Amino acid sequence: MLKGSIVALSTPFKDDGVNIDTLKKLIEFHNKNHTDGILVLGTTGESPTISDKEREEIVATALSLSKSPVIVGTGTNSTEKTIKMTKKAWELGAEYALVITPYYNKPNQEGLYQHFRRVAEAVDIKIIIYNVPSRTGISILPETVAKLAEIKNIVGIKEASGNLKNMTEIIQFTPDDFILLSGDDFLTLPIMSIGGKGVISVTANVVPERVHMFTRLCLEGKFTEAQKMNYEIYELSMAMFIDTNPIPVKEALNLMGFDMGEPRLPLVKLGEEKREKLKGILKKYGVI
Repeated sequence: MLKGSIVALSTPFKDDGVNIDTLKKLIEFHNKNHTDGILVLGTTGESPTISDKEREEIVATALSLSKSPVIVGTGTNSTEKTIKMTKKAWELGAEYALVITPYYNKPNQEGLYQHFRRVAEAVDIKIIIYNVPSRTGISILPETVAKLAEIKNIVGIKEASGNLKNMTEIIQFTPDDFILLSGDDFLTLPIMSIGGKGVISVTANVVPERVHMFTRLCLEGKFTEAQKMNYEIYELSMAMFIDTNPIPVKEALNLMGFDMGEPRLPLVKLGEEKREKLKGILKKYGVI
């Protein structure tokens, strides 16, 4: 079962494509720092601007090097395209696919159910639903998730809606082995206190060992200690969102010595004033 700290990995670029050498270094960094899982090609990985060929390179590299489970982001707002991308991840050897709710076309709950059902029936891969209404404009409801959880290879949900009531109902109405993961570094503590199993984390890019330890404390029911640790890393987590994700985390990794390059358009690099603020916080935490 997926649990603990799963890093939403930032994708390193160079002028002519993905910087595979840096990607390998990032994965080794997470291997050494006890990250419990790696998500590639998610929001933080800049998936919308990555070509099919680059996707294959990234997935193959992650699967060959990671000592922890690898999740591959495969969702789009087209059911057929999502099936195609999910099949490719499966063919490359991925065990898990993260499938976002379709964006822009804004399906209703029946459309969401049929979308995920069709993908699950087409590919024998473990599917994690991704609910992030701030980016998609829609939210999948607990009753829809409960219906989808009856499908054997829909195994969990990454919840970034901020709605703890809905998350409580998802946990209540789905089987015990259905995995709810926090999709928000700031809400991981309350989400895990109601039964969430971990976090898909942006902050873990920078301090993987600390996020791992924080989630371990939560999983062990040591919430007083976890609360203290949550406050200890709070300012650093805030710094990861001083601009649109993944702009700050990519710059943080550059400052840490990883050759990440710049975000791809339409994202742009962090402005100088915010960069200096970020640099100061990273120094405060002993990261640089």
